[in-house]
Amino acid sequence: MQNKYTYMHHGGPGGGRFGHGGPHGPMGEKPLFEKRVSVVLTPQNAAFERSSGGLLSMTLTKDDGTTESFERVIPVRAFPITDPDCYICIREPDTKHNGKGEEIGMIERLDAFDEQAQSLILEELDRRYFTPAIKKIHSLHEKYGYLYFDVTTTAGRSEFIMSNPSGSFRTLEDGRIFMYDIDGNCYCVQDPEALDKASLKKIEIYL
Repeated sequence: MQNKYTYMHHGGPGGGRFGHGGPHGPMGEKPLFEKRVSVVLTPQNAAFERSSGGLLSMTLTKDDGTTESFERVIPVRAFPITDPDCYICIREPDTKHNGKGEEIGMIERLDAFDEQAQSLILEELDRRYFTPAIKKIHSLHEKYGYLYFDVTTTAGRSEFIMSNPSGSFRTLEDGRIFMYDIDGNCYCVQDPEALDKASLKKIEIYL
């Protein structure tokens, strides 16, 4: 069932199922424990558009035919490296008042949607998962357990610091190398064999 909610209520003397003050608590407040149940999002129940303010918005059609609109939604990949276009979580944004945004639903396959919806979602994902490709490593040195990089990427020249080298390099079966700096930013080497020999030699010991 789509867009259902699970409630946990604390009863009490005279409170019955909902505790004091009925289902919304004292003064009509919402229940303290309220959680949205994630649903599978398809072209039949989810419509995406760009809001007048430039945000990715979504309208969800529920099983009973009613709709719920979200002014802003955040797409998050479940498998950003190995399966980037499948299992995309659509969440509400984090807010100071409500805390971490809840998951609204999951897109199992992005290509199930039309080109316009795909384009809108991919634009947000590209912004979130911006991953410059390293074209040349000018220098790499280690100090006090940290690696200091000076590289040229597809986004220009960059310097970054890596901690825990043994856990910050990831090599996939297809040969691609992903590297994560101390701030969680990701860089990649699309084809190690395409790097100049001097650049490749600098990182071979860590692979």
